[in-house]
Amino acid sequence: MSEKQNKVTQLFEIKYPIIQGGMIWHSGWRLASAVSNSGGLGLIGAGSMYPDILRENIRKCKAATGKPFGVNVPMLYPNLEEIIQIVLEEGVKIIFTSAGNPKIYTESLKKEGLKVAHVVSSTKFSMKCEEAGVDAIVAEGFEAGGHNGRDETTTFCLIPNVKQHISKPLIAAGGIALGSQMKAAMILGADGVQIGSRFAATEEASSHENFKNKVISLNEGDTYLTLKELAPVRLVKNKFFYELEKLYEQGRNADALRETLGRARAKRGMFEGDLEEGELEIGQVSALIHEILPVEKVFENLLKEYHQATSYDL
Repeated sequence: MSEKQNKVTQLFEIKYPIIQGGMIWHSGWRLASAVSNSGGLGLIGAGSMYPDILRENIRKCKAATGKPFGVNVPMLYPNLEEIIQIVLEEGVKIIFTSAGNPKIYTESLKKEGLKVAHVVSSTKFSMKCEEAGVDAIVAEGFEAGGHNGRDETTTFCLIPNVKQHISKPLIAAGGIALGSQMKAAMILGADGVQIGSRFAATEEASSHENFKNKVISLNEGDTYLTLKELAPVRLVKNKFFYELEKLYEQGRNADALRETLGRARAKRGMFEGDLEEGELEIGQVSALIHEILPVEKVFENLLKEYHQATSYDL
């Protein structure tokens, strides 16, 4: 990849337009700082952290890298205002928001000098982000792991459509783990990419080794988008997943689904390593991930694959 600056590298003052997704139970200070030190933008995932743990991770990340990094904040959490306050108090300059209305905090955050990006899964909401004044938009296809859009729009369809309707820097997410996929996303109109699953299977990710080993063993069809009645999420098909499927067969009872989910299942699966009773969130692209690697090697591979990816004349 050319080191010529584009909209994303200019905005975040980074070397490569590669953003690491702020995934819950994966994205602590070790992963974020390693990505930033490799020339991308590392994100601390606030969604799985108590406020004091978030503050500790921000401080450790600042000590581990002198490069830009940010915090990913899902806006559906009850202690949202406390999390935002910690981000401001600790001097973080970049915030990625998701799962909520970008209008709520964008203006106030920008007044504090932060650069704000918001994650969406549709062209309609990308336009609302632009109206809200965000600095960048992450458009995520339904291939992505974790919480997702209800429309099941793929990245290949989503990115060129969003590109036609916005002028802000566009970051593609969902189904990107190889440099060739990164190039494809940028040919379609993205200014950069956000990568989650590939960074989940790295040495620096804070998730359990059992989970990482599970990720690199997955094949096509081993993940599925479910829980549309609550908040759509892509999960590995395991015992917990099939328990949810039984609830669907019994009439898709939203209350029963909430009760089943309310047992710290995501932590149990991804952080504690219970591969049967835990919730295992990962993207479809996991079928292309075969090794647990250090972040530095992931970047080396991404850049090599990006340069090797060619287009053919018809």
